[in-house]
Amino acid sequence: MADLTTRERIVSEADRLFYERGYDYASFADIADAVGISRGNFYYHFKSKDEILDAVIERRMTSTSEMLRAWEGQSSSPSERIKSFILIVIANRPQIIRHGCPVGTLCSELAKIGHPAQPQSNQLFALFRTWLCQQFSQLGHEVDADALAMHVLAFSQGVAVLAHVLQDERFVEREAERMCAWLDGIAGEAKTRIE
Repeated sequence: MADLTTRERIVSEADRLFYERGYDYASFADIADAVGISRGNFYYHFKSKDEILDAVIERRMTSTSEMLRAWEGQSSSPSERIKSFILIVIANRPQIIRHGCPVGTLCSELAKIGHPAQPQSNQLFALFRTWLCQQFSQLGHEVDADALAMHVLAFSQGVAVLAHVLQDERFVEREAERMCAWLDGIAGEAKTRIE
């Protein structure tokens, strides 16, 4: 794999710092130090923190789209693809317990400060919502696909917040198991209707 460019390294470190510390608490100097470049070199690539934020959101949109496409390639079953989304809280449990959900924390923080990039960051949730709607439609729940997609999104965000607050790994596992059991029931209902 090719080495990352300086710009890509800046965006990568900014993404990490925005997640771990929050957008307001990660400074230009913090990002420059993490990348190991001078502030002059930093300003060559980005003139403002908002420019970096735009690049971070774009990076997250790209990586999220790639993840969703990978899940589609790994399974022909919409139920299994939805489970991949549900189980992401297990796969990312250490980070979620320490820092919360990367999407939820960023969107929430930008909403609190009334940042102009909030609508752009909200597109990450829109991407998940649209993808989950497609999966539920393919599962045979066209009429209530959006409501079911929002239920799954609410589950993931609720678990992320409580896992972060409670610092309880077992809670995350239990809730993911319950959500998978719920999904199996939904999939069974659709199958029964089709037969």
